[in-house]
Amino acid sequence: MSTYLVTGGAGFIGSSFVLGVIKSGEARVVNLDLLTYAGNLMSIESIMQDPRHIFVHGDIRDARLLGKLFREHTPDAVVNFAAESHVDRSIASPDQFIQTNVFGTFTLLEEARSYWGDLPEDRKASFRFLHVSTDEVYGSLEPDEPAFRETTPYAPNSPYSASKAASDH
Repeated sequence: MSTYLVTGGAGFIGSSFVLGVIKSGEARVVNLDLLTYAGNLMSIESIMQDPRHIFVHGDIRDARLLGKLFREHTPDAVVNFAAESHVDRSIASPDQFIQTNVFGTFTLLEEARSYWGDLPEDRKASFRFLHVSTDEVYGSLEPDEPAFRETTPYAPNSPYSASKAASDH
């Protein structure tokens, strides 16, 4: 059975992903979440006792914790939902958005890269790192404009969307 390290797995979107993975039986989930305003243990309450789900209260900026999770659980994939995501909060206090969305993603990537570097060749080939972004990185969309595409140029217009755009690159 595969193991996924999911960050932000108690958030709105992350919890839906975690619940779906556990329900499908496709993998074990190590669920790392800081439980800020966006995280809610009630959203994953139904799987808290499931042996295929391990909840870890922690921060993606904590390299030591991340290294420990990689060593102990040897994930086959990382799915990064962790983010500060409230536009109004980003305007009032952009520092937390930069810390989590930019530095936190960088820390997670570095620990994943270090872990990946020590994997045998077959596991290296199958290992995946999935980073979840937001449509906010593309800016505003007027009702008469065509939908955004992955090739749409970035045009972030808040500290939140700018920090997510930075973490995408």
